[in-house]
Amino acid sequence: MHRFGRRPLILLLCLLALPWSSALAQSRCTERARTLLRPAEVSCTHQTAWIDSGVVGQRRVTYQLPVGTPPARGWPVVLLYQGSFFPLDDFHYADSDPFGGFHEGKLVQRLLDHGYAVVAPAAPADLFWQTNLPGLSSTYELGTDYDFLGNLFDAIAAGTFGPLDPLRRYATGISSGGYNTSRMAVSFPGEFRALAVQSGSYATCGGPMCTVPDVLPADHPPTLFLHGFIDPVVPWWTMNAYYGRLQAQGIETALYTESLGAHAWFASSPARIVAWFDAHP
Repeated sequence: MHRFGRRPLILLLCLLALPWSSALAQSRCTERARTLLRPAEVSCTHQTAWIDSGVVGQRRVTYQLPVGTPPARGWPVVLLYQGSFFPLDDFHYADSDPFGGFHEGKLVQRLLDHGYAVVAPAAPADLFWQTNLPGLSSTYELGTDYDFLGNLFDAIAAGTFGPLDPLRRYATGISSGGYNTSRMAVSFPGEFRALAVQSGSYATCGGPMCTVPDVLPADHPPTLFLHGFIDPVVPWWTMNAYYGRLQAQGIETALYTESLGAHAWFASSPARIVAWFDAHP
C-alpha cells in the first residue's frame, strides 16, 4: 500500500522534469481547455502605451515582449492590426469569438513563444483603419493613421516598447487590418521585412471594390496571403489580383487558400505566419 501510494508522486516528478514543462512555464500566455460551461481560451499578459495621432489626440497601443534575454539588436517585432470593430486591447481570446478570433490569440501566443515582440495599435476609435476609406485612400498622408503610425515607428526606434530590432519589423492583420498591412508597403517604404495579409487585399481596395495598380512599389516586402475561398466580405479574387501582380513583378509572395474558409483567421494561420516571418530574418 505504501509503495503504491508513492507512484503518483513519482509520476508527477517525472512529468515536471520533461522539457516541455519548463517551456510552458516561460510563456507569456496561458490556455484553458473547453468545458461544458465555458469555451476554450487563450490569454497573454500585456502592457499598454499611448501614442499621439495628431489632431485627435493619443491612441492606445497594446504590446508584449517575449520572456528571456533579447538578442543583441533587440527582439524582432510584429505589428498586429485589428479587424473592423474588434480592438486588440487585452490579448484575451475565446473559441466563441467571431471571425476565428481564437486563432488570432494563438498567433499572439506563437509569436511571443518564438521570440517576437507583438505590438497592436488601435484603429481610430477602435473601429477600422483609414487606408481604404473613400476620400482618404488617395490622400492617406492627410489622415490621422499616417501621423499615428509614423509616431509609433519612431517610438519603437526610441525604445518606448523595450529593446526591439529596428531592422526586423513585420506586419499582419485581418480584414481592415489586412488592408492596413498592405498599406505598410505603399506608404511606409523600407520599414518592414515581410507582411502577412489575412482575409484582405491591396491597401486601397474594399470588399468587391478593388483595383490593384499596374505597378506596385519595387521595394514591396515579401508578402504572404491567407484567404478563404468562399469569403463573402473580401472576395478571394480581389486578393488573387494583388498576389498575381506581385508575382508578375518578381516580388516574393506566397498564397494559402482555405478551400472552405470564409472571412476569418484559420487554425493554420499562426504557424504559417510565424514560418513566413522566420524565413525573412
